Amino acid sequence: MDCHLHTVHSGDSVLRVAELAERVAAERLDVVCVTDHHTLAGAHEALERDIGARVIVGEEIRTGGGEIIGLFLTERVPYVLPLAEAVRRVRAQGGLVYAPHPLDPGRSSLGAARLAALCEGGLADVVEVFNSKVRDQAWNTGAAEMAARYGVPGAAGSDAHDAYGVGAAYVEMPDFDGPRSFVAALAEGRIVGEYRDHAAWPAR
Repeated sequence: MDCHLHTVHSGDSVLRVAELAERVAAERLDVVCVTDHHTLAGAHEALERDIGARVIVGEEIRTGGGEIIGLFLTERVPYVLPLAEAVRRVRAQGGLVYAPHPLDPGRSSLGAARLAALCEGGLADVVEVFNSKVRDQAWNTGAAEMAARYGVPGAAGSDAHDAYGVGAAYVEMPDFDGPRSFVAALAEGRIVGEYRDHAAWPAR
């Protein structure tokens, strides 16, 4: 399962859903979490097109306290809400709160203090412990150490914004049938990943 990727619906991604289907087959992915910025449209399109993998509907949400991802969503969560309110809205619809690239200082990440507060409060369901766009592996390692300290399952995401990136990170894990069993299965998972930068765009 690739837990974190973006389609063209994100606005900053060039990955079309048809290309995602091709990459799913090439990378032999069974599950993908489509986590576009501030929209569920890409995940819904992937569901409608039957891309050859199970699709978990997600959204990467920019909050006043850094980015989180909501998984297993049924409705979009608006951006730039306070962190606590965004978390509340994810959980109110039965979704999971996933902390993406939480320690990467180059992005709108939670940072160590906010991640710790969410974990201590039982409000972080999953911590991304490997993100393929994180250049300094100390930031992934630090996230893994924090997840272990608080007993929160770790996940891996390619954070793909192009076809090349899909499958650069994934979790090998048991099957699951909903949010709660997803978390339990992640706890038994094996993280696999490599650093893979965004593909170079053609010069104009």
